[in-house]
Amino acid sequence: MGNIQPSVDYFMHKLEDAKVHFERALDCKHTEFDDLYPYMIEHPQFFWYKRYVAWSELLTVVKMCEELEIPWTDSFTERQAEYVRSRVMSGKVLDYWYETNDSMEHVG
Repeated sequence: MGNIQPSVDYFMHKLEDAKVHFERALDCKHTEFDDLYPYMIEHPQFFWYKRYVAWSELLTVVKMCEELEIPWTDSFTERQAEYVRSRVMSGKVLDYWYETNDSMEHVG
């Protein structure tokens, strides 16, 4: 492939695409994954798997940005960046990604 220099704009676009894909999966909205596996919609585990695939894509793009020393955190809130850095898609990520449930976080 030679010494091709990656474009920062290219990776920022891919990062935004991956973030939107994850957020659409999080919201149970249509994504490209639905077109690839239309039969999965019939299975209850589909939305969990769809979210996992989107999260993995997001982590992969972030990892490439880090390896290329391309700043990626500006595209996220501080809490979202913290979730991405931890790399684990937990219930906390699913519940508080949008940071609209702050008041509930301190309950129980």
